[in-house]
Amino acid sequence: MSSYRRAFIPGGCWFFTVNLLDRRQAPLTDQIEILRDAVAATRHSHPFGIDAFVVLPDYLHAIWRLPTGDADFSVRWRLIKARFAKALPANERLSAVRVARNERGIWQRRFWEHLIRDEADYARHVEYCYFNPVKHGHVSNVRDWPYSSFHRDVRAGLFPEDWGGDFKIAGEFGERA
Repeated sequence: MSSYRRAFIPGGCWFFTVNLLDRRQAPLTDQIEILRDAVAATRHSHPFGIDAFVVLPDYLHAIWRLPTGDADFSVRWRLIKARFAKALPANERLSAVRVARNERGIWQRRFWEHLIRDEADYARHVEYCYFNPVKHGHVSNVRDWPYSSFHRDVRAGLFPEDWGGDFKIAGEFGERA
């Protein structure tokens, strides 16, 4: 079994990539209200701040800040995944292992996380979140993707509405090449 090392920094800020098991499906955007409800319910029971969030059809990226003294982002992802999966009809194909464990076949079991190190690292990851739908050909302009906290940040004056025109981002963000 793999041994994962995670940085648990109470009150820290993290970037996440969370993937569906079947990357050919699109329930995240097709069922966006269910996902929003799962996130809201989890934030109510286990508070955290959302600095950036972008939902694509088969995965999502997020930047979270946890409360002072709290480093348990794993329980929050477990709750979000479980709440989302429970709200969907159980019609996905399941492996024998998932059947034996009484698991749904919606999400990949793990997620990728990166502890934000400094302001430059933070800015690079926020920009990566917002530019991702353009990078993958879902839209031509960042402002055209509806499933993103970019719009909230435009309203707050943090980004101009036309941000991301001729933009390239390099780095490791937990995605397949």
